[in-house]
Amino acid sequence: MGEKGCCRKQNNKLNTYDWLCDVPDAENATDYVEVQFKNTRKAYYVNTAKLPLEKGDIVAVEASPGHDIGTVTLTGKLVLLQMKKNNVRTEGTEPKKVYRKAKQTDIEKYEEAKAKEDATMIKSRQIAADLGLNMKIGDVEYQGDGNKAIFYYIADERVDFRQLIKVLADAFRVRIEMKQIGARQEAGRIGGIGPCGRELCCSSWMTNFVSVATGAARYQDISMNPQKLAGQCAKLKCCINYEVDAYVEAQKRLPSREIVLETKDNNYYHFKTDIFKREITYSTDKSFAANLVTIPASRAFDVINMNKKGNRPITLEADVKPQPPKRDALDILGQESVTRFDNVKKKKKKRPANNTNGNGGQHPPRENGPKQVRPRENGPKQVTPRENGNGGPQQTPRNNENNRNNNPRNNNRNHSKGKGNGNNHNKPSQPNPEA
Repeated sequence: MGEKGCCRKQNNKLNTYDWLCDVPDAENATDYVEVQFKNTRKAYYVNTAKLPLEKGDIVAVEASPGHDIGTVTLTGKLVLLQMKKNNVRTEGTEPKKVYRKAKQTDIEKYEEAKAKEDATMIKSRQIAADLGLNMKIGDVEYQGDGNKAIFYYIADERVDFRQLIKVLADAFRVRIEMKQIGARQEAGRIGGIGPCGRELCCSSWMTNFVSVATGAARYQDISMNPQKLAGQCAKLKCCINYEVDAYVEAQKRLPSREIVLETKDNNYYHFKTDIFKREITYSTDKSFAANLVTIPASRAFDVINMNKKGNRPITLEADVKPQPPKRDALDILGQESVTRFDNVKKKKKKRPANNTNGNGGQHPPRENGPKQVRPRENGPKQVTPRENGNGGPQQTPRNNENNRNNNPRNNNRNHSKGKGNGNNHNKPSQPNPEA
C-alpha cells in the first residue's frame, strides 16, 4: 500500500488495480510478473532471480533477439488470474525471464530508440504508398535495445508485404516485425476521449473485443444514425453491447409489436415503446404518427384478451387511471430563484423633518376648506422676529423694502412691466377716473 503498491496512480493504459495487495502471502504466491511496454502491449515473465520487484519498477526482460525494457504493472496472486483471463498458456512452452532491474545505460539506450519511432512511422508510410500496398501503418515500436522494430498496420484485405520488409530493413538497419491489428486495437493504442467524456474503454480496461451488431441498437430503440452509433475507430461503439441484455429481458414482458389493437372507433398500431416505464404508444396509422395514445402494458394485454374474445372496447384508455400532474423541478440545494434580482422595488426612505416649531418640532394639522389669502397692505411689510424655545429672538428682521429694491431680479421685473419703483407692485389696482 506504499508508493509502489496497489494504490499508486499510473498514466499507462490498461492499468489494473491490485485488490489483493494487502492480503497476506498474496505477493509471494507466484514468480510471474506482468510487464507493460508501449501503449497496450503486455506480456508475462518469470522472476527466476527472485528480484524484489514492485509495481512501477522498470526492468530488462528477455526478447528475441536481445532484451526489452518495460514497466512492472502487476505482481503476486492477481497475475495468475490475469493470465487465465487473457488465455496465456504456460504448458509446453518455456516462459521468458526477467533479467534485471533496468540500469541507467539501459534506460538511455531505450530513450534513444524511442525517439526514432515517429520519424520511422512517417517514412514507412511513404514506402508502403510507393509500393502500392493497400495498408495503413498506425504505430511503430522499437525494442528496448534498439535491435528490433514492430510495425502495427491495418488492412481490409490480405497484404503481401514481403517486399516491404526488405525495403524497411535496408532503410532502418533493424529487424522488422509486422503485426496486423483491427480498428478497435488501433484506437486503444492511440487513446482518446469518448463522447461520454471519459477515456475510451478500449484504452482504459477492455482487453477482448466482441463484435457489435446493429440489432443491439434496435433492441434499445436507438436512432439508426451512423454518425452517432460509430466511435472514434469508425466502428459501432462497444458500449452498445453493455445494456442490450437488460433490454431483451424487459421486452419479453411486453406485448408483441406486430399485434394490432382493435376498438369500436379505430385500429391502433404500435408506434413506440418506453421499455422501463412499461408504456406503449399506439397510432391509428402504420406509417406516421396520428392520434397517438399512450397506455401501460397491462392495459394493452387487457385489450388483446378482449379482442381474442371478439370484444372491442370503446377507447384504449377507458380504464386508465388519471395520472398525477408532473411536479416541477425542485431546488434541492435550497437556493433562491435566479430571477430574484429582477424588478426589485426599492423602499423610499422617510426624510426627517428639518423645520421645527415650538410645539415639539411638529407642524399643526391643516384645516379643511378653501385656502384663505390675506390681501397685502400698502407700505413696507413688517416682519416679526421668530422666537426660539427660550422666548428670545431667533434671528434679526430683514428690511424687505430695501432688499426688494436692491434685488436685480425684481428691478428687471419692474422695468419689464413699465412701472416706476419697486414699491408699486404692492399697491392695489385703482379704477381709472376718466373711464
